[in-house]
Amino acid sequence: MLEVHQLNISIKNRKLLQDINFSIKAGELFVIIGPNGAGKSTLLKALTEEINYSGEIHFQQKSIKNWATGNLAKTRAKFSQHHQQDIPLRVSEVVMMGRYPYFASRPGIYDLKVVSESLELTEMSHFKDRLYNQLSGGEKQRVHLSRVFAQLNNEFQEKLLLLDEPLNNLDIYYQHKVLEAVQGFVKKGNMAAIVMHDLNLAAQFADRILLLKDGKTLKYGTPHQVLTSQTICNVYDFPCKVMSHPLAQTPMIVFGEEKSTSIIQNINP
Repeated sequence: MLEVHQLNISIKNRKLLQDINFSIKAGELFVIIGPNGAGKSTLLKALTEEINYSGEIHFQQKSIKNWATGNLAKTRAKFSQHHQQDIPLRVSEVVMMGRYPYFASRPGIYDLKVVSESLELTEMSHFKDRLYNQLSGGEKQRVHLSRVFAQLNNEFQEKLLLLDEPLNNLDIYYQHKVLEAVQGFVKKGNMAAIVMHDLNLAAQFADRILLLKDGKTLKYGTPHQVLTSQTICNVYDFPCKVMSHPLAQTPMIVFGEEKSTSIIQNINP
């Protein structure tokens, strides 16, 4: 389990996050949503100790500050929304970076197997010998997703995968494939926290959602509890209607104002 208690982050007297509290249980896919500047990426930086914070973060019943670096590298991995674009390596070599915590000088047979499995997971196997620099933005995205999956491919329990806007540059097919892969990861008794902007995908895939605005928690709960018409309209300052998804029975958000019947009839006589 991951537990966050009274998390606060300030930079030069500016409060980025205020009194954030939540937990992620083993087997949960946790989604963080909110408008631009809400503090979503900052929250993930706190969970990876990339930024100073006050409060408590406990991972598997122990303060994250007390974890040995080597063990943490095998139980927690982060996908960042910004990656170095110029990496003069082949795709398989970039994915192998996720295995660096497991060997000193040369990868073993199991490391090679894990890299191959991770490339299959993101449907990048046929690119394994291509130069990373020759890929499109979406393809590079999938390479780094393969890398973090490779990093957490081990026998440790209750691993934590942190993903900061992993769906950028991906078409609809790969957005769903990536989220299905993350679902498969958490169903093995692990945890995932994903920063997302697509509220409908969040509704379909999240077990619980944390909604942030201006660094504060506005709603925290299941998709049905968080994604209501009133809440979404107020937070995003844009009209919407929340209905039931006809297939998944999850909330489905439709943005825009309703057109009157007379207007529609005039447009479509």
